[in-house]
Amino acid sequence: MSGFPVEIVLFVFLLVLGIAVARIRDLFAATMITGMFSLISACLFTLMDAVDVAFTEAAVGAGISTVLILGTLALTNTQEKRPPKRWLPLIVVLITGGALIYGTLDMPAYGDPNAVIHQYAAPDFIRGTKEEFGIPNIVTAILGSYRGYDTFGETTVIFTASVGVLLLLVPMWSRQSPAVDESEIADEKKPQRMREKAILRVVSGALIPFILLYGLYVQFHGDYGPGGGFQAGVIFAAGFILYGLIFGLDRLKAAIPPSWVETGLAIGVLLYGGVGFWAMQAGGTFLDYHVLDPHDPTHGLHLGLLLIEGGVGLTVASAMTVIFYAFAGRGGRT
Repeated sequence: MSGFPVEIVLFVFLLVLGIAVARIRDLFAATMITGMFSLISACLFTLMDAVDVAFTEAAVGAGISTVLILGTLALTNTQEKRPPKRWLPLIVVLITGGALIYGTLDMPAYGDPNAVIHQYAAPDFIRGTKEEFGIPNIVTAILGSYRGYDTFGETTVIFTASVGVLLLLVPMWSRQSPAVDESEIADEKKPQRMREKAILRVVSGALIPFILLYGLYVQFHGDYGPGGGFQAGVIFAAGFILYGLIFGLDRLKAAIPPSWVETGLAIGVLLYGGVGFWAMQAGGTFLDYHVLDPHDPTHGLHLGLLLIEGGVGLTVASAMTVIFYAFAGRGGRT
């Protein structure tokens, strides 16, 4: 297989896993296969030198999404009902897929350095990041400066989506789960909770502190390596949700009250926007971080990026956790 692109092998795996997810009826197995799909996608992005994208895919797709789906399975049946066969959706998908493949025929060759995307704005971004910002991670500099408005909009979308979930689930969110008399449930019919499994408790108890510590590393090392506020927020939320799944929702709420999470959701967005207004008060434009330190514009820029990344991380972690609270609270037991 000398010279054979590994990307093709990974892409074939993705096709096989995608078909398996569509065909399988066991929801737990489908969840696990979906996590495998995300991990292979992350490997594919890494081979393309898109490490930050791979990091996000692994954290969101294989991490927080899998955990949230597993928590949701407690509210559903384990088997999906077989839908009736319908040929029209399949025909539409095949036609759309064929049109997309046909549209790629005019694209530059894979990895072509002379492609338009590498000649238009990318050289200016790379040169500006090195000369103006002095930040090794170009992705962080672009997202926080050149695309600062877009990133602020994405953070606002996360906040809005979380509020929408809470509004949809507000009757269940405010309702207290009734107490369950365990003596009324026959031992042979009572499912074993995760908190009652010693191996899960011991392993998760040892891993969760390192997960949170790694989240701090990703948060504050995003300027120098892959990571940043978005990835760190997902890692924090994954640690919190894993704790809630293993040790119980009540213990997680005792450690991190829902009111704290809701407040953090708003503070994260306000922190990001507040940095922009601070820059305007200092005589610059919105999200112009240079004016935050009139004596050293470079330090002001680094300070601004640090604050907005903190806002993004706080918003993402709070959003994922508050959604878990809303969904898990409907089950009555964990």
